[in-house]
Amino acid sequence: MSWNFALILFVLMVVTGIVYALDKFSLRSARQRRVTEALTLARPSWVGLPQVEVQNREEQIRTEVGHVPWWVEYGVSFFPVILFVFVLRSFIVEPFRIPSGSMLPTLQSGDLILVNKFSYGLRLPVLHNKVVSIGEPARGDVMVFRYPVDPSVDYIKRVVALPG
Repeated sequence: MSWNFALILFVLMVVTGIVYALDKFSLRSARQRRVTEALTLARPSWVGLPQVEVQNREEQIRTEVGHVPWWVEYGVSFFPVILFVFVLRSFIVEPFRIPSGSMLPTLQSGDLILVNKFSYGLRLPVLHNKVVSIGEPARGDVMVFRYPVDPSVDYIKRVVALPG
């Protein structure tokens, strides 16, 4: 089974982005409102207590009432990282491993190369549709392309001929 890493990354980005937006615009303010209400109800009973004890009880209420669910905490934490990786891999560079010795002597089997994703144009991630055409291949360029018969296989070859 072939994994489409770009699709998995896109789905993770969307899910964590929804959790991030939900927390930013709804859940966080509801948590803060619950903490404020709990503190307002509890403070009258603390009259006469030492300041240190009042601070400890306030912190305890903030911890218990304002608790962030694990799925919100993970979503909010991972969203910026996943967004960065998605943008980096989709529009800037993507790593590929040379699968065979067909590029000898310059590139060895197993070598890792970084592919400039915008040399010939910008493509939509996951769909791979070209949106903006920027340049044309030149003789000697190393190109990565999908095998037409099986698009899950990436071919890494050097350009030896051009049309015309």
